Amino acid sequence: MTIKKLLYIVFVLLLVGCRQGEVEYVDFDTFKPTSIKSGKILMDDGSLNPEIQMFDDGNLNADEQVAEGSGSPRRIASTTLTDMVRDLLGSATSNNVVQIAGTYTGHDIDGNPLTQSGKIIMPKSGKIRNIVLVSHYTIGANYEAPSETFSMEGIFAGKGYAIVLADYIGFGVTQDLIHPYLHAESTARSVVDLGLAVKPYLKHIGREPEDERVILLGYSQGGATTLAVMNLIQQEYSAELPIKRVYAGAGPYDLTRTYDFAMSEDKTGIPCAIPMIVQGISVGEDLHLMMKDFFQPKLLENYDSWINSKQFTVREINQMIDVRKLSEIMTPEGCNKKSKQTAILYKALMRNSVLNFKPQAPVYLFHSREDDTVPFVNSESAEKAFKGYDVEYNFGDYGSHMSGFLKFAAAVGKELN
Repeated sequence: MTIKKLLYIVFVLLLVGCRQGEVEYVDFDTFKPTSIKSGKILMDDGSLNPEIQMFDDGNLNADEQVAEGSGSPRRIASTTLTDMVRDLLGSATSNNVVQIAGTYTGHDIDGNPLTQSGKIIMPKSGKIRNIVLVSHYTIGANYEAPSETFSMEGIFAGKGYAIVLADYIGFGVTQDLIHPYLHAESTARSVVDLGLAVKPYLKHIGREPEDERVILLGYSQGGATTLAVMNLIQQEYSAELPIKRVYAGAGPYDLTRTYDFAMSEDKTGIPCAIPMIVQGISVGEDLHLMMKDFFQPKLLENYDSWINSKQFTVREINQMIDVRKLSEIMTPEGCNKKSKQTAILYKALMRNSVLNFKPQAPVYLFHSREDDTVPFVNSESAEKAFKGYDVEYNFGDYGSHMSGFLKFAAAVGKELN
């Protein structure tokens, strides 16, 4: 090997190592409550607490929508939700919960200490069965962040669990930062760091769980993040956060196959995800991609205010983009994975797919084959990748992404007994 070639290899390794340095140690006994609020899941009249924020993928059918005059973020027929929640809670569980929003010391994209925020939702009194680390689904507005609202997954607190939800980088106290959307390592670390901070906090207040094992849960973006969380815990924190069971639903697990499928169909079920992915992966991987190489003029002129202001929901951003054909959202270069800039992005998408590990705890994977937002090809890839491991699959014709979420939540609720 020549000296010139050796120096080139050393230079490349140094470049690679710049972003993949050691993750700094932080003291995880850092959860500090910023607000504590008691409440109910079902109100005295039997209706669902109107503060509970429902999952909304921005693609609801007419029969799933409710009137929006009240300002409520709920988007599904309230009778359907109330019936489902009653079924989940059963007759022998707690209806009274406490929400504890707070901050903790986690890590930024480069592995340096960063103050982040999140929330614990748990029974107001009584024993805690397990901690459930929830990875939340795609949101757009900061007021939808877990620390700012009563997330739907909090209903499982009524069954005796401590539901722990991280805001992710880019929301809550870090809302001024760009959210590294679908950047697997940094988003998973936000979730894991909060879990590590919550454990000593619960012990301090006398609410330590009966079972030290944690349950992982997430749907959509949260489904993919949940698998990334599992991988991170297995690699670095298996002693601190032993895993009991994992529930992942309809996640974009295989980003390159998702890209290929969307390009072949020339459409997307969630237009806002396009700018979120391109800039999120660019920031997370330190790629410095030029957005002009990916976005058509209307999106290019507005993506920063639509996405990074954190003022608009997924539904509102989709409405502002106002098209579903990828060829009308992205440039020809952005639609061609062999073009220079897109080839860089495509390789980064491959690195951030979350199926390249061996599950060491039981996993439950759910997906509707009719999903109109996250293509079912993702779960096909997952089934192939996890062949031979302790994975239970629930794939069926369950309707839209939203309808699938309701069935996923109901299935998880029946298991959490």
